[in-house]
Parts: sequence; C-alpha cells; structure tokens
Amino acid sequence: MRIANVEGFLFYPGSTRNLLFCRIETECGLHGWGEAYVTAEKEKSVFEYMQAMAAHLIGRSAFNIRHAGQVLFDDFAIRRSSLTFLSSWSAIEMALWDLVGKKANLPVYNLLGGAMRGKIRVYANGWADEPGTRDENIERAARVVANGYGALKFDPLPGPWRTFIDRKDEDFAVDYVRAMREALGPDVELLIEIHRRLAPMHAIRLARRLEEFNVGWYEEPCLSDNIDLLSEVRSAIQIPIVTGETLYTKEDYVRVFEKRAADILNPDICAIGGITAMMDIAAMAQPHAVAIAPHNNNSTLSGLAATVHTCAAIPNFLIAECFVNRLDACAEIALQGIEVKEGWVDLPTAPGLGIDIDVEALRRNPFKDSPPKGLRHYWEEFPRQNYAVGEMLQGATGVAR
Repeated sequence: MRIANVEGFLFYPGSTRNLLFCRIETECGLHGWGEAYVTAEKEKSVFEYMQAMAAHLIGRSAFNIRHAGQVLFDDFAIRRSSLTFLSSWSAIEMALWDLVGKKANLPVYNLLGGAMRGKIRVYANGWADEPGTRDENIERAARVVANGYGALKFDPLPGPWRTFIDRKDEDFAVDYVRAMREALGPDVELLIEIHRRLAPMHAIRLARRLEEFNVGWYEEPCLSDNIDLLSEVRSAIQIPIVTGETLYTKEDYVRVFEKRAADILNPDICAIGGITAMMDIAAMAQPHAVAIAPHNNNSTLSGLAATVHTCAAIPNFLIAECFVNRLDACAEIALQGIEVKEGWVDLPTAPGLGIDIDVEALRRNPFKDSPPKGLRHYWEEFPRQNYAVGEMLQGATGVAR
C-alpha cells in the first residue's frame, strides 16, 4: 500500500480561522484524511510546510507510520522540533492511520488495542467564539447546556492578554464566574481557561477566589515555557491544573511530570504528531496519575475523529474538547461524519477514522484571509491611568475585534 499522492486543503468554516485538511491517496486507490493545527493569519505557512514534507512520502509504504515520522524529523526537520513541523506531520500521520484502518477493515481504535469505553465525553468550546458582553455570553452558555452539554470552557478575564493584571480585571473574572454558576446551576462543569496569561501571584490569588464556585479545572494559568511557574500555582490552590496545549513533544511533558506541575494534560492531536504521539504521552502520564483531556481546536471531522479513536483506547482519559461552532460547517462538507449528541460521541464503527470529506465541497469554501488582529501600541500598554474594565469580552481566539 504505497503512497501515490498527498494533498492539502485549506477550508474556511465561517468562523475565526481556516482549517487545514490533508488527503493521502495510495496506489491501490484508498484514501485517508488528516488535519493540521493552524492559527489565524498563519495557516498558509503550515500548508506550505506540509506540501514540502509530502514530496518525500511518495512511493513509501503507508504502513510504516512511526518510521516516516522519525525520518522526517531526523532528515527533513534536521532534528529541530517546531509547531509547524509537528502540525504538518500530525495531518499526514492521522491520514496514514485512516488508510491502515481502511486496509484492515477495522476502526483505528481496534488497531490501538481496542476500546476501553463505549462513548467519549466532550465539553463545549467555541460557543463564545465571537466577542460579547458578560450577559450575552451567559445566554450563549445556557443554550449550550440546553443542547445537552454538561461541561463547557471559557476565559473569564477581560482585556488583552498580559502577565500582570489590574485588580479590576480579577474582580471582573470572579463576578463573571459567579454569574455563570448562578445561571447554569450546580451540576454544569465550568472549565476555566486562562490562556497562559498570568504571573503566579495573580494566578494563585484568582484561583483561590474561584474555588467557592466548584470549577472543574484551571487551564494554563502561566506560560508553559517555565514549568516551575505552573508547579508553584498547583501547590498553592485546590483546583485541578491543566497544561499541554502549548507543549508539543514528549520531552516537554517529561518536565511536567518531574515538577508535578499538572493534574490533567491537554495535548492537541493535530499539533503533537498525531495518534502515535497522543498514545505515547498518555502512557507517560499514567504512572504519574495524570489524566488526559485532549485539546481540540480543530474541525469536528478529522481532528475530532482522531481524538475520539485515541481517547477510546487510553486508560487515563477524562474528557475531550469539541468546538461546537464548527459542527454545522463541517457537516456540510462531510460525506461521513462524527455525531456529537448531548455532550457524547459514540465510537465510530466504520473502518479507519470513520469520516470522509467531499473534496468539491472543500474547494467551494477555500482559504479566506483573517482580518488583522490589531496589535496594541505602546501607549495602550498597562498600567493605564483611570483604567476601567471594558464590557466586551474576547472570543475563543483571545482577540476582541
């Protein structure tokens, strides 16, 4: 089963950024789908990188997944890790798993050791994708809960991302979480996202004030480049700490375990090297009693499908992310999709990843430039005289336009 063609597709789903799919076709006529993690205004760089990698795969066996990844790292990336490399390889890697599953006539999770659970629980994100006021976001959250989701994630802090915040920002975040809890009731899991914003002194104080609202977790309070900061926060608060969205290699995760810096990891299957990497990281985490709750700021097709298959097979799985704002757009391009119903996904039974995408539908929704983020100027930096917290909260991308 030799690789005959590797093709990338940039697709605009009508939300904050484009998505990047990969389709691999073999000489025997089978095809498989994968997906790369991309960020707004930088999607084309990953697309071009993936295309450059693709030229080295033609004629190789689709079965030799681990070797292909290793030789690309050794001889193409010249043993330099980067998000661009790993995102590109993730798309190719999961497309190869899709092909192997189709050739074996088995769903991918059965090739990973079989299912350990019958359904995959997901939490909702993307429901606050567009900027809005606190009250508007609470109404949006209530609609998500009404659709059956028992857990949702949001960033309660206002204003631009910065390391040192005003006490007014902290007060706003506490009031926001309080209002969300009162509106949604005691049973909905509120997963608090901080987006790597804060110095430990702010992260600790804010977390202690949020503890009374029984939040489910505290995600990336500090920059993950310095794991000691995260460890300092974890040792000082009672809320479970999540990290991993911006950690991409097994070597990165070793530091988390050594420092006992997190209770839960959220690697993104489209950014870390795909299915094999997720399985490896989960296995590394298990003896440390650390759970896996995959990040998944991707499509509800390839990215979600690969996440679902992997989560089915790992013992320390907790919950996975689902960007609900992309469900409709992805359904429109799907020949076969993943069904998300009331916060749960049934395991696919079709061979491979269990999804297929309409190429012509992809081409009808090509790449669309994102509006510039509008980076702030030096005179807009903090501290600010007479600062007042604005009413408009950022969207899921962290940018208030």
